[in-house]
Formats: sequence, structure tokens, C-alpha cells
Amino acid sequence: MSFHGSDISATNDERKRLLSVQADADYDEIVIIQSPKKGSSWYSSVFLVVNAALGAGLLNFPEAYHEAGGVVVAIFVQALFLVFIVTAIMILAYCSDMNSVGTYQDVVRTVCGRNAQRASAMFLTTYCFGTCITFLIIIGDQWEEFFLFVAKKFYCENHPWYMDRISTIVITSFILILPLCFPKRIDFLKYASFIGVLGILYVVAMVTIKYFLPHDPPGPIKTKPDTWMDVFHVVPTICFAYQCHVSIIPIYSCMEPRNLKQFSKTVSVAMFLCVATYTGTAAFGYLTFGDLITSDILLSYDPDPAVIIAVILIAVKTYTTYPILLFCGRAAFECLWTDLRGLSPSVIAEQERTRRIVTTVIWFVATLALAVFIPNIGIVIEILGAFAAVFIFIFPGMCMLAATMTQVNSSGQWTGRRKYLVGFSCCFITLGTFIFGLTLAQSIMNFTAGGIKADKSKYTC
Repeated sequence: MSFHGSDISATNDERKRLLSVQADADYDEIVIIQSPKKGSSWYSSVFLVVNAALGAGLLNFPEAYHEAGGVVVAIFVQALFLVFIVTAIMILAYCSDMNSVGTYQDVVRTVCGRNAQRASAMFLTTYCFGTCITFLIIIGDQWEEFFLFVAKKFYCENHPWYMDRISTIVITSFILILPLCFPKRIDFLKYASFIGVLGILYVVAMVTIKYFLPHDPPGPIKTKPDTWMDVFHVVPTICFAYQCHVSIIPIYSCMEPRNLKQFSKTVSVAMFLCVATYTGTAAFGYLTFGDLITSDILLSYDPDPAVIIAVILIAVKTYTTYPILLFCGRAAFECLWTDLRGLSPSVIAEQERTRRIVTTVIWFVATLALAVFIPNIGIVIEILGAFAAVFIFIFPGMCMLAATMTQVNSSGQWTGRRKYLVGFSCCFITLGTFIFGLTLAQSIMNFTAGGIKADKSKYTC
């Protein structure tokens, strides 16, 4: 079996050879191998994983705790789902090693077949596109709050075009995001990711400290859900918040050395940081405001320098995360595009640079155009959380099931371990299907019942 995928997933030995292109008879894929390039260490990869996981979900987590029925209930649900989330990451990494592939959809293909790859690429493209829109919405919100703090009177009376939400999104995104979206390798973003992670840690510290400082009395605080169904309100936010699975294979492919032992260190440290960050922000943020919490936690605070610094750092962090999701979404879209057009391996390799640039520009402009018309991230996160469940549960479950059945067919033996893996795989798939259907239905009902409402904060004119 030869190596598949882009240069991001080249193995150590193959990196020593010059650029070459050859067709794989089994998968009709391209082998792109380049001269030696140093990969990322396990600890530098931590920042890529954390930056991919920590994002818009952080701002929405406190409200999700309220909707789920309080801190204790939400933390219990979160702990339960973390078992599946981490297991799914290791399943994907194990399956990627089976054929040395470098993208999520290629992992699905090598284990589950071409039709499964097409389905995963469609879901992945949709999810990454929606997430990129969410990131741009956050950027616009943060700059608006910044201007209202530093020049409220001037901003409210004159509202100059260069301070307008649309202008700030468009101008800063072209300057700070677009140049980071063109590289072929995802580990190009590891240094920018380090800056983004530091910004997130500041937000967690600020929310925690403000809880212990004197503040206005909170609204009513829930200690249990109103109905058992309310527990599932936190599920889409958990799935969206911890969803780094679409990025995990490209990140793993760039590691040096690439093996599960080193990768397990990366995942352990990254998940510890994510859990501490999300849980601390959600618990202290919710306990500070109770049911007065907004879908964006920063909009709930009185404007002061500490909050404004957090606003700026969230914007900076978002600038560094958008390219990661665009990278993964672009790879999935190109997979569909080349498959539907039936392009030969040589044509795919020849047109790679042009296709990458054109796809990046179209993706960027389309998400930018949609972001200026959507005022609230809450409904977007609910819908994207449903799609995230597909990547966390359904496709990893399918990969585990297919890999186990391949071992059974090759050896003709049903061991106790293999029976357990088949049962666990079925649980993965069933749970993922249930979560996807339920959370998507809930988000659609919330949207049709109340429409999209913009958050009202204390930063108003």
C-alpha cells in the first residue's frame, strides 16, 4: 500500500525524497512527497490542538450551563462526553497510521470506502464554512465593544465608517486572516496559535477573578434542569467547543516523530487545558450573572480595562483560529471537487497551487459576506454543534467498526476484544446519530420560535 494524501502527511522516510507524483491503483489518490522538512514536536502541537478546540464555544459556554440546568449538571454531562471525545481522537489517529493519510476525509476513505469519504467531506465542508462565519461574527462583536469603550460618545454620535462593524470585520480580516490562509501545511500556524492560547488563558483568569471581586447580585441560578430534555441543551455547545477532530489528522501528520505515544502526550495536555478553560469560564461566568447571562459572556460585564483587553485578545485569538478551519474545509472541498470532476492524479497535482489559491479566496469572501448579516453566535453554535457530533461520534465509530471487521475477516477469529470493539463502535454511531438529530431539531425549533436576536450588552450607545 503506498502513501496517500498531501505533503502534510508525508512520513519521515518519504520526506527525504524529492517531489514526485504517482497514482495509487487502489484509491486513485496523489502521492506528493517533498524534500526534508522538520515537523512539529508534541508540545508545539499542543498549541495547534488547543487553538483548534478553544474558540467561539468559550463565549457561549456559561449560557449553555444555564440552559442545561446549572453547573453540576453541565459538568457531569461534559465529563461524560469527554470520554467519547478523547477516544474518537485516538481512533482517528490510529486509523490514519494504517495508511499514512493526512486528512480527516482520507482516514474515512481508507477505512470505510469512497462513499463514506464523500459524505464526510460534505459534512466537513459545511461545518468548517459555518465555523468560519462564526469566527468573523465574533471579530465584529469584539471591535464594536472596543470602540464603544474607548470612544463611546464619538462612536455613537458620528458612527464613522471606519468604526462600523462591517468595516472592521472586512478590513482587519483582509489584513490579519487572509495572508495566513494560503500555506499548504497546517503547522505553519503553530506560532500564531501560541499567541491565541495565551489570549484565551487571560479571558479565563479575568472571568475567575471577577467572580471573586464585588459585583452586582446575579439573577436566579439553576441547580437542576426544568425538564430532563434541558440536559441536552449543553450538548451542542460541548460538541462545538471540543471539536478539534477535523484538524487533528493534519496536526498529527505534521508531528516529528509521528507515533501514537507522542500524540497521546499532545492530546492529554491539550484536553487538560481545554477542560480547565471551558469549565472555569462557564462555571464562574454563570455564577456571576445567573440567568442574566448573554450568549457572549463578555457582553455581560460592565466595560472596564480588563474586559476590553479580553475583548481584544478574543479577536486576536479568532484571527489565528480561522485559518485552521479554512485549511480543513478547503481540503474537504477540494476532495469533493476533484472527485466529482473525475480529475486524473497528474492533473490534480498540476493544478494544486491554482486550486488552493482560488478556493481560499472564494471561501474567505463568502464567509465574510455572510458574517456581516448574522448578528448572534448562539443559534449558529447550536446548529454547528449538531454537525460536530457527526465528526466526534458517527465517523470515528464507523472507522472503528470497519477496522475491527477487517481484522475479523482477515483472521477469521472473533476474540473478546473484537466483540467489545464492535459493540463500542455501535454505541458511538448510535449516540452520535441521536445527538445529531436531537440538537439539530432543537436548534431549528429555537430559531423558528424566536428568530435571531442580537445580544444586548452594557456597551450600548
